[in-house]
Amino acid sequence: MARKQTDSMKKETAAKQDAVSAAEQETPAVVDAALAEKAAPVEEKPKGVGEKKTAAGKKAVSASKKTLPPKKRQPVRKKEASAGGKSVPAAEKAVQPAGEAAPAAEEAVSAAEKPVAGEEKTAFASEETAPATINMNQPRRSIAFIGSECHPFVKTGGLGDVMYALPRELVRLNCDVRVILPRYACIPKEYQDKMIYRGEFYMDLGQTKRNYYVGIMEYIWDGVVYDFIDNEEFFSTGKPYTNLVDDIPKYCFFSKAALAALNYMDWIPDIIHCHDWQAGLVPVYLRTLFKDSPVGRAKSILTIHNLRFQGIYNIPTIRYWSGLPSEVFRMGALQQDWVDANMLKGGLAYADRITTVSGTYAGEIQTSEYGERLEDHLRYHSGKLRGIVNGIDYGMWNPETDPALAANYGLGNVLDHKMENKLALQKELGLEEDTGKFVIGLISRLTNQKGLDLVNAIIPQVMDGNTQVVVLGTGDKQYEDSFRYYEGAYKGSFSACIQYDEARAHRIYAGADALLVPSRFEPCGLTQLNAMRYGTLPIVRETGGLKDTVEPYNEFTGDGNGFTFDRYDAGLLLDAINRAKTLYFANRYHWDEVVQRDMAKDVSWEQSAKQYKDLYLELTPW
Repeated sequence: MARKQTDSMKKETAAKQDAVSAAEQETPAVVDAALAEKAAPVEEKPKGVGEKKTAAGKKAVSASKKTLPPKKRQPVRKKEASAGGKSVPAAEKAVQPAGEAAPAAEEAVSAAEKPVAGEEKTAFASEETAPATINMNQPRRSIAFIGSECHPFVKTGGLGDVMYALPRELVRLNCDVRVILPRYACIPKEYQDKMIYRGEFYMDLGQTKRNYYVGIMEYIWDGVVYDFIDNEEFFSTGKPYTNLVDDIPKYCFFSKAALAALNYMDWIPDIIHCHDWQAGLVPVYLRTLFKDSPVGRAKSILTIHNLRFQGIYNIPTIRYWSGLPSEVFRMGALQQDWVDANMLKGGLAYADRITTVSGTYAGEIQTSEYGERLEDHLRYHSGKLRGIVNGIDYGMWNPETDPALAANYGLGNVLDHKMENKLALQKELGLEEDTGKFVIGLISRLTNQKGLDLVNAIIPQVMDGNTQVVVLGTGDKQYEDSFRYYEGAYKGSFSACIQYDEARAHRIYAGADALLVPSRFEPCGLTQLNAMRYGTLPIVRETGGLKDTVEPYNEFTGDGNGFTFDRYDAGLLLDAINRAKTLYFANRYHWDEVVQRDMAKDVSWEQSAKQYKDLYLELTPW
């Protein structure tokens, strides 16, 4: 993908440059004329861009930058740094340990994460959003989010939703928020075309003895500034995650470049909020190579979205690419099993606070069952570990305005119009059209984590003539094939949609009576929150965020908002489904009460964002 500005952008940028303040025009001598000419002002200008810093160790741009051709914006591929070795990022100390060659990649490592189909993919976002209403009574803080994905630019799972929705909500709480992301080639052209060139510099990386291009492209949307780190060598593939052999260098570069970019833009946040292993080295860099630079005064938070993925590879490789000092490779930090380095583990050790996406999951990951071999490390750091449950974006998930639905409805008329959506769903999927049927939806990645072995085991007992099941998702072949088999065996009562169809997912939420989430483990989970928003009752296993958000229905008091089971057992799952069916068929009045209770429940980001804001204020009490 080309990395050059279009001619029109060049003209527009040149025209806007005249409006830059006099202070900005005093560009340091080390910044080349092309950069000064083309660095476009942005909608929300970071303070002091381009001003010369006199603090020890701070350089706006490396000396070698003066040799750049005046109109060039394309990163230089495979170009070795000059012998002088002076190319360092803004405000960063160059650390290049001598002489250790990169170990050969003897074996391919399977992908740490693959793109997710199912419940976590969202759409229907629009740039035509209303301006954020900012609560000016809240204390002001600046936060830089650093992560590997963000809806709508690139998204494979729940991390993309959090990186999208939480910053937007924090803006309403009087926070100044930037989101820093890789500029992947797979980002849709509609967003690429709207990015504004912000600047560039060259940065050393590890023991490579090379200086790498770091471009900064900016996009502003709904009060949030998105800065994309540009480098074709690392981000030119068609998807964000490939395999650890490629991903380790990519995210070593990204973590270091993100901090260097903050120094370069002279936008120093109060808090740097990092997400998952791909940004796990950010807190480590912050307290080592960047500790004496301006960004070194920021506090750091690392959020675990799924502990299963950690960024583990041999120590020589991660030392080669990261350039981190030897002391961080000890057992209390990155070292694992004596010979490996764990990027997430290192981030957990160096971060000022650790969060995860539900209170129950924060406790679970300190046990051997859920700790993924980091339970001892997490117990040691438990004093700085918090659980804050995710929310959902009410703009995306709103049955009153959802364009995918056959009939829109809200809390006041859900009992009148939800049946219309059931009939429309049955017709769409070729099921028997009967509002008296009990429809169970399952929207998920088809993997073992999601408890699908339990579902497989009980389908024959669930299909009693009064029940219909709708499955939507892709994943492991064994589950895809088994659900296709059930579709043939129970024609008209079972639908297997082995695909990801965003609009259909919305229609399943609206048309189903219950949603099944029997996960083996679930850090937070979003499908149960979406279901409640659409008046569909969740049937879940009591783990992670499922336990935190779904209270079991009590037939004696009428309390609760769903149906749950505790141990990972197929019989207990069947029992929970049967309890739901009994209430539906035998006591519809109470069922409808729970439907309305779920729709009235606040599962938005508002409360979660307030908890994050409180955590930021705790770390920055000034």
